[in-house]
Amino acid sequence: METSSNPSVFLLTVNGQIEGANFPDYDSLYCKYCYVYGHDWAPTTGLEEGITQITSKSTQSHRLIWNFPLEITFKSTNPSGWPQLVVSVYGPDVFGNDVVRGYGATHIPFTPGQHTRTIPMFVPEPTWRLQKFTGWLLGRRPEYTDPKVVAQGEGREVTRVRSQGFVTVSFHIMTKDMKKMGYDAGPSSPSAVQSEAQSYVK
Repeated sequence: METSSNPSVFLLTVNGQIEGANFPDYDSLYCKYCYVYGHDWAPTTGLEEGITQITSKSTQSHRLIWNFPLEITFKSTNPSGWPQLVVSVYGPDVFGNDVVRGYGATHIPFTPGQHTRTIPMFVPEPTWRLQKFTGWLLGRRPEYTDPKVVAQGEGREVTRVRSQGFVTVSFHIMTKDMKKMGYDAGPSSPSAVQSEAQSYVK
């Protein structure tokens, strides 16, 4: 009885989907995803990484639609290192080589319920014009060896990047035992939700 009333961990359950993307200059793209989280976190069920199907724009819309499912549960003793979702979008260049079209990351929402996030994407840029030309000629764009660096601060300040496109992700978040461990799982009143949304926009 004592164990159930005083849990040693809390759970964060993530369901949702990578809905789609907006890349005006590109088509026939696919998306890879993975999670980055702190030392106190561990996945208990679900997939830590995955890859969507290739999708193309329809004649009616300029959006790329994936609707690729996300499902994972984490356990932790500490909110520090709250998980982030990292997405990388790839597609063919003029020579048919797969090249990166964008990197982006967002924290998993902190409060239970339905959430939608629009993630700004970016690509690393060559330092010199000669690198840019040879990269285009050989079909090799600058890429991160590990996309997880996108969610980490170390070394990011020395990388030249260019904004390019957006990816939309929807989340349904559930938590268990956070309040029992002394952590506030989020605002309980509509006014608090509204003020949180306003501060997020700012």
